[in-house]
Amino acid sequence: MSRSFIRSLAAASLALIVPLAVGAQRPSSAADSIKYVYPASPDLDALKAEVAKKVDAKAKLVQEMVDQVFSFGELGMQEFETSKYLTGILEQNGFKVERGVGGMPTAWVARWGSGKPVISLGSDIDGIPQTNTKPGVGYRDQYLQGAPSHGEGHNSGVPLNIAAALSVKEIMEAKKMQGTIVLWPGVAEEQMAGKAFLVRAGIFKDVDITLFTHVGQDLGVSWGQSSSTALISAVFKFKGQSAHAAGAPWRGRSALDAAMLMGTGWEYRREHNELPSRSHYVISDGGDQPNVVPSTAAIWFYFRERDSDRVKALFEQGKRVAQGAAMMTDTQLDTVMIIGSGWSGHFSRPVAEAMYANIKKVGMPAWDEKDQTLAKGIQRELGQPERGLSSSGGNISGPVPEALRMGGGSDDIGDVSWNVPTITLRYPSNIPGLPGHNWANAISMATPIAHKGVVAGAKVQAMTMLDILSNQQIVKDAWDYFTNVQTKTVKYYPLIGPNDQPPIWLNKDILLKYREDMRKYYYDPKKYKNYLEQLGITYPTVHDKPVP
Repeated sequence: MSRSFIRSLAAASLALIVPLAVGAQRPSSAADSIKYVYPASPDLDALKAEVAKKVDAKAKLVQEMVDQVFSFGELGMQEFETSKYLTGILEQNGFKVERGVGGMPTAWVARWGSGKPVISLGSDIDGIPQTNTKPGVGYRDQYLQGAPSHGEGHNSGVPLNIAAALSVKEIMEAKKMQGTIVLWPGVAEEQMAGKAFLVRAGIFKDVDITLFTHVGQDLGVSWGQSSSTALISAVFKFKGQSAHAAGAPWRGRSALDAAMLMGTGWEYRREHNELPSRSHYVISDGGDQPNVVPSTAAIWFYFRERDSDRVKALFEQGKRVAQGAAMMTDTQLDTVMIIGSGWSGHFSRPVAEAMYANIKKVGMPAWDEKDQTLAKGIQRELGQPERGLSSSGGNISGPVPEALRMGGGSDDIGDVSWNVPTITLRYPSNIPGLPGHNWANAISMATPIAHKGVVAGAKVQAMTMLDILSNQQIVKDAWDYFTNVQTKTVKYYPLIGPNDQPPIWLNKDILLKYREDMRKYYYDPKKYKNYLEQLGITYPTVHDKPVP
């Protein structure tokens, strides 16, 4: 067998494997192997048709909520305007709201109803730094340079849940159905800094099922072991001795040297870590000015691995490298502060399969020519294939095989999923082919693309809530799977310590810098029918070809 043939065979095999590993896709046969089938009834079908109409009737409210939260553009732990606005809507509609949950000023829990089942609805609310750009414009056009924005789409998930909850609430009142609806926000998800504290606060202790939502490009749901990685976010603070950097540098002990040596040492160490591990860092404190030897410095790391035990081991490696850096510079490793963490998610098969039936029933939104023009315009601008928005039907996927888990993103919904049967509904408000955590991902999030995607997702969410309220077997099956499959050999433990507190200082300086100017751009639904109109944007605005 020739070497060239072996290389060709290896390349062909890799071509089959890599798209699954990198794209974190699960086997496509999940839709063909549905295990949990819950029989429909004429009465339940009628309720689902009714709730879909109720969601459609809230399309204007959806547009206003999505646009309003987009205009706030707040970062993690600073989502004050967002939380005030969303809880105000819920209180106006009869929900009892508890604020400041888990020691986080922007966290809250809203409850309505009584008795079982208790259904919790969650979604994230924080934005991305420096992603400000005009929505509906297929190229970078900032209206407030350098400001944060929703460069992932977290402005849309809680509005989806509110539309679904209010629609189901109306039916529960009319039909005198028993059950409790609980809504909550994912605070500072981009820093993985919120949900572990919500779990510790006990807000899921009486919950039967959690239906989480996250913005995506399609309608979809998955079950089993996810592709997400467990994560520990930690700041390593070094303490040295200041001195005149030119007059007496020998008297100084540079904390910055220690932080930079930790980064350099980690680069050498990472060569010997397993391929699925991920880690990245920024210098969050580099000293005050060049002519003073820095007496303090800090480096902020994200450590990611496939599960909680592995990420803890990776974190311990980081500690050892930090201690070595301190020794090399005659400084001190002053503090190692965990500021965020999350387990890799594992999602409920019974609930996912029940939701998938509703995904098929609802189907994807009907995108019009303007929607597709914006999508193709930004894809063209970024040098991506001009495939536009997806119109294919929804999907369900199963567990990711261990051999294909090659690292990737994280979401602290994982902590919730190991405490209560949980699924994540993806709904189509993003444009395919974009880099993520980027200004380009913001351009659709206050446009008809986002509005239509949220309405479709709210219908799926509401129908699944009706399934759970109407059929006790779903809750029973969900907990049987949770107890006898998911947690049979793996038991949850928090990656945060008992004395760790929420990092409520996160992003405070950024919002202090920009908030007053950002207020000038808050959406005013009393004056403008949508945010595009307020900003004077013709939808869509695109380049015929990319501008160099």
